[in-house]
Amino acid sequence: MKIGATLKYTPLDHAARWFGRFLPKGLYARALIIIIAPVILLQSVVAYVFMERHYQLVTRRLSSAVTADIAALIDIYESYPQDKDASTLARIASERLQLDVDILRNTDLPPPGPKPFFDILDETLTDELRRQIDRPYWIDTVGRSSYVEVRIKLDRSNVMRVLARRSQAYASNSHIFLVWMGGSSFVLLGIAILFLRNQIRPILRLAEAAEAVGKGREIEFRPRGAREVRQAGHAFLEMKRRIERNIEQRTTMLNGVSHDLRTILTRFKLSLVFLEQTPEVEDLKRDVDEMSRMLEGYLAFARGDAGELAVPTDLRQLLEEVQSDAERQGHVTELDIVGDPIITVRPDAFRRLLFNLVGNAARHGDRIEITANHETRWLVLHVDDDGPGIPASMREEVFKPFVRLDEARNQDEGGSGLGLAIARDVARSHGGDIVLGESPLGGLRATVRLPA
Repeated sequence: MKIGATLKYTPLDHAARWFGRFLPKGLYARALIIIIAPVILLQSVVAYVFMERHYQLVTRRLSSAVTADIAALIDIYESYPQDKDASTLARIASERLQLDVDILRNTDLPPPGPKPFFDILDETLTDELRRQIDRPYWIDTVGRSSYVEVRIKLDRSNVMRVLARRSQAYASNSHIFLVWMGGSSFVLLGIAILFLRNQIRPILRLAEAAEAVGKGREIEFRPRGAREVRQAGHAFLEMKRRIERNIEQRTTMLNGVSHDLRTILTRFKLSLVFLEQTPEVEDLKRDVDEMSRMLEGYLAFARGDAGELAVPTDLRQLLEEVQSDAERQGHVTELDIVGDPIITVRPDAFRRLLFNLVGNAARHGDRIEITANHETRWLVLHVDDDGPGIPASMREEVFKPFVRLDEARNQDEGGSGLGLAIARDVARSHGGDIVLGESPLGGLRATVRLPA
């Protein structure tokens, strides 16, 4: 694909992106959907097939059998007129067919009642009566909850009334299947959710451990869960140990280099003390002092205070120290803290971050404002000055090591170009960052945002 080429999305891609906006973002919720969705879909298909096939088929056959019994009773009544009071017919219907039969004399069919909208029995029984008997009829499937009443017009003045139990014409126990299916599904889903939570918990624990290590905090972590999750946990611990060994080796090497260089610089200083104090010697002393400051800056940047542990720290005390230091240098410094002053940071590293930012503001401005807000789980800290500021196009460039600007702000003659680089490195080692922007005072604003 060519650089800058426009990606073409198909309608299917757009539909997938639109649908993806409504899906949960967490692994636990997505895994639940993966488990629950097929179960619900399968149960829906099974329930539909059962209701559509078995349920209606059984109801039709039962209704057909009841209608056939009623048709047989009508044939018996018309074939044996000697049973004038229909007592024998009623006895046979009650003992053999479990039907309650009466012959209503000198009466007519009642007016049709309202038909239920979703009653399979009413529809099926009506079809069977029309097909098997083909006489004027009247049925009531809703008047009595446990019985179905059917009236058949025998002749001009007589009507046969038949009461049948609802279970004789209707598959009334089908709900048992649905209850068992739904109940067993809830039980199985509950067990699956419990097991799923136990599988997700080690992943969340691994994420918490990784986040804590990224913030320079120590956390007790033991790999648990499925084999793949334990492998990821062991790989994380091994990576952590390798990083710590690398940092320890680097720190040891830097300490050795620092000791050797400081020894040489100390010799220079002692030699210069015994020399005649000429202007040239004074220049050499300043050069040696500058070399000492630059060496300390390089070592601080390379070392990064990675071995220091994060502990609860009083932010107000740190900022008041920084404020006092800036005021001793003759700068008007205002301090404002909102929210909880206790934050969890590496104290020495965070103190270096504050001194670098405030020192940078003091070097290029006369007035400094420090504001801190810790009302939420994030600490937001602003350092403003009234200096010349930095062009927007160069605000990321100044975070690079050894970069010093000659324009916009006065060149840092005494610095090594590592102040902002060290400050950002400290902020990012705590899981946060530093950005530069326009200050309300007219100069530069440095904004620190840390999870604290």
